[in-house]
Amino acid sequence: MPLAPEAREAMFVAWANPANAGSPHILGELAAASVAAARATIAELIGASASEIVFTSGATEANNLALIGIARWALETGNTRQRIVVSAVEHKAILEPAHWLKALGFEVIVAPVDHRGAIDCTVLSTLVDEHTLLVSVMAANNETGVLQPMSDVVAICRRNGALIHCDGAQAIGKIPLEVVELDLDYMSFSSHKMYGPAGVGGLYISAAAPTPRPIHLGGGQQSSVRPGTEPVPLIIGFGVAAGLARDRLAADGEHGRQLARRLLARLHEHQVGCSQITDDAPVLPGSLSLMAPGIEADDLVAMLRTTVCLSTGSACTAGQVLPSHVLSAMGMSQVDASSVFRIYCGRYNTEADIDLAATLIADACLRVRHRTGRPHQ
Repeated sequence: MPLAPEAREAMFVAWANPANAGSPHILGELAAASVAAARATIAELIGASASEIVFTSGATEANNLALIGIARWALETGNTRQRIVVSAVEHKAILEPAHWLKALGFEVIVAPVDHRGAIDCTVLSTLVDEHTLLVSVMAANNETGVLQPMSDVVAICRRNGALIHCDGAQAIGKIPLEVVELDLDYMSFSSHKMYGPAGVGGLYISAAAPTPRPIHLGGGQQSSVRPGTEPVPLIIGFGVAAGLARDRLAADGEHGRQLARRLLARLHEHQVGCSQITDDAPVLPGSLSLMAPGIEADDLVAMLRTTVCLSTGSACTAGQVLPSHVLSAMGMSQVDASSVFRIYCGRYNTEADIDLAATLIADACLRVRHRTGRPHQ
């Protein structure tokens, strides 16, 4: 996502006046005050207390800290719960550390989703029991934009005494997501998903939940949960972006929904033959995951790479030959999955952008189909 101009300007000022927030002199004190202000703004966005926010390098680190940190807490405190449940459509930053924990003796269960990509809470309720330590479910999928029924997921966890972690990276700043209202124990998030700088994110740790053991060793910063010198300019930019997201939440959401509807309508007018793969599932405002039968989505992305920002699968795993694990979990065949591409209509897009994108996508689809001799179905 593009960087908000307001965040960029705030970081320029911080880079011109560098200081370590842990230093005792006046510049260090000013840096610490800036970090505290950003932490308070981010906490306000998600309905948390500032003391419950730990900064990380991004959502990947935050996810690892949540899963591995809580597993280590359980091992060190003699907690006998050894089951970890994750959904089949989680980001690799959840799936990989979860499966790594098998080597430490944990049982990892993958909960299925339906054809829309929404977690099946009926099945989930049979997987979460008195042996379950932690359940991790994302608020919104990074490939499809599908919103998960977090209230139902949390209720299942609470009935069984399991801790609940939510990967909120895709959702925070795009939809209302308040940790106290949802009764979450942990939530990961990332700055660049809300028009802030890349390279900084965080983990919400409820004051009522166990504190994850650190996965890095070093100094005593951030109560030793995440040691290391805080990247002050990035945190300042993150705070500015979070404040903008808070103030523009409703307006940005409606803008994204309108642009997504407009893009679908224009593609229909061009007779592209695209359809949404998420059916009637609720999705993030502005998020579209589309199937174009007869089209290799990789060809489409390559053809439009200098004019329209399309993607296939996750940007974190794009370029791999294997089909998306998310689309496979939704029951999609490899042939159908190869025809799926995604696009996001965001804050800084205009109706003119959308109309041009639709024209370019339609033209590219026509050329790909002409070249391959595969008419749309």
